[in-house]
Amino acid sequence: MTITPFRIDVPQAALDDLRTRLANTRWPDQPAGTGWRLGAPVDYVRELAEYWRTGFDWRAQETRLNAFPQFTTTIDGTNVHFLHVVSPEPAATPVLLTHGWPGSIVEFLDVIGPLTDPRAYGGDPADALTLVVPSIPGYGFSGPTPTPDWGPDRVARAFASLMTSLGYERFGAHGGDWGAIISRELAVQFPERLLGIHVTMLASAVVRTPADLEGLSDPELGKRSLEKGQAFSASGTGYAMIQATKPQTLAYGLHDSPAGQLAWIAEKFRSFSNTTEDLIDRDDLLADVSIYWFTETANSSARLYAALTAGWGAPPPRNPVPTAVAVFPDDIGLPIRELAERTDEIVRWTEFPRGGHFAGLEEPDALIGDLREFFSSLR
Repeated sequence: MTITPFRIDVPQAALDDLRTRLANTRWPDQPAGTGWRLGAPVDYVRELAEYWRTGFDWRAQETRLNAFPQFTTTIDGTNVHFLHVVSPEPAATPVLLTHGWPGSIVEFLDVIGPLTDPRAYGGDPADALTLVVPSIPGYGFSGPTPTPDWGPDRVARAFASLMTSLGYERFGAHGGDWGAIISRELAVQFPERLLGIHVTMLASAVVRTPADLEGLSDPELGKRSLEKGQAFSASGTGYAMIQATKPQTLAYGLHDSPAGQLAWIAEKFRSFSNTTEDLIDRDDLLADVSIYWFTETANSSARLYAALTAGWGAPPPRNPVPTAVAVFPDDIGLPIRELAERTDEIVRWTEFPRGGHFAGLEEPDALIGDLREFFSSLR
């Protein structure tokens, strides 16, 4: 497997084109008094788009991203981009960090330094991790996938191959959203290679039907999980159904209109985490959106939903690998440990007072601490 150094360098013409398109946006109407109920409000998206056009500094974000060693390689016929940050501590544990949708490697930029070099941040060098941070095939600088069958099971196999090529026969994995699903797939497919997985989302542990409440020691907690899941299912899953069934149709709008791409992602950054205020720095948000725009991966990233091999809601296979779950209260689901233990080898369960779907951006210190403690416990 050939591994090639990579550096982000978006052509100036692409930046100029983005600004022109934003300036020429044809804005839709919005009925009075609807707020966020029908989606991202026009005034909100318009103000964010104007900042993207006139105030946001993509070149500064490039510098920030290029501060980390980056590479590309070809695995199973598709390009895979990744950061590979080797800890200065020789005994550091190798860990794969995987983002989700609508995220990117931007989710992890604030945690890489403290995790790889804790000594420099006042931490214990014994907690150091060596990190591999890929862009999921079809996402970001991995670029579009050439075939439509790149589901989480195939991504997991590709990432296992990547870790082998880097010399890591045994390693840990972490992720949220698709990153959690891919990490779990790694544990199911390659249990002998995984030291442990750490996730911030575990779909199988969320109460979906009243039948799931039977036998729970805390039925009130179970009811809260059910109510939260039902509310999200009723008002928040339309994006997933579209991306799982007709991503090609959706792509024409997102691929051609930066305002459309911005609205599609920005609404999820709000609704997946905290529905009343923005807790994620807008430069981080726009760095993420810019990656989707410049790499032209709106379509291929959405196709991951259409390639979920087992199907939505299918019973998960048993995960025998030591698993840690970090629960952030504003995430889209409320997992229950008793349910998780039916399908996964739960060895650590941490409930945090704040944070949502994008833990690395919202509560990086909490995530750093939990990752350090979990992987240190496995040594």
